Amino acid sequence: MSKEQTQLHIKDHSVSGEIFQLKENKNYGFLETFPQPKANQLSEYYKTEDYISHTDAKRNWFEKAYHLVRRFSLQQKLKLINGFKTDSKTLLDVGCGTGDFLKTAKENNWIVSGIEPNFDARKIANQKTDQSVFDIDQLENYEANSFDVITLWHVLEHLSDLDHQISIFKKLLKPNGRLVVAVPNYKSFDASYYKQFWAAYDVPRHLWHFNQTSISNLFGTFNLKLDGIKPMLFDSFYVSLLSEQYKSGSKNLIKAFYIGLRSNFKAIRTKEYSSLIYVLKKV
Repeated sequence: MSKEQTQLHIKDHSVSGEIFQLKENKNYGFLETFPQPKANQLSEYYKTEDYISHTDAKRNWFEKAYHLVRRFSLQQKLKLINGFKTDSKTLLDVGCGTGDFLKTAKENNWIVSGIEPNFDARKIANQKTDQSVFDIDQLENYEANSFDVITLWHVLEHLSDLDHQISIFKKLLKPNGRLVVAVPNYKSFDASYYKQFWAAYDVPRHLWHFNQTSISNLFGTFNLKLDGIKPMLFDSFYVSLLSEQYKSGSKNLIKAFYIGLRSNFKAIRTKEYSSLIYVLKKV
């Protein structure tokens, strides 16, 4: 990690316009957003119509493109979890948004449950999943060894008490169950290119900022074995579009596509894609 990254001052471009700093966590090696909002203040930073994972809106070309890519991504996620050997195909999706991944899994014979803190998103998700989605305060009510697979698609970076939450996930997993965690990677080329304008910092909603070493350190503490790493190829383009807007005031489609493509090509050698999926196994 460079000294330059730990000294970055990042603006909240989505809601408040406030400035936050990144600081290194000495125990695990990830970056922390500082100062962090108190738990009872965090919801205020999600109050924007542009928070796309909490809505099914298709108001413009950007949102339409997002949903088009999401349909492809859903099939890739389904392919991933279908590749696991499971006893009963039980799935918990934490931070499930409007429930499209749960709906896709349910249609493919998974027994699904979801956790979603946002009331509006949860209401939409329940319409798609026959009332299978609950608020986050219900997470600890599930019995131990309940799930073959637990997924967090760009959720871990939002959770305020990492150690406590990971211990719950481990308890809820069956023996040999998988925890699937997708997070942005601040070691990617697009992150180094856009620096403080990199949209995936998304402070203060993203409380933590991970690289591969910090993920290994963090989950190794809980004896969750890293069982594989996969790229999320579309994220570099999506993040670059937003980053261009933050940097120049315009999404600048051609420039963003070029940076996203360049990031993916560089990652063929470095393996440092814009976002990475980590598969962790309970042993």
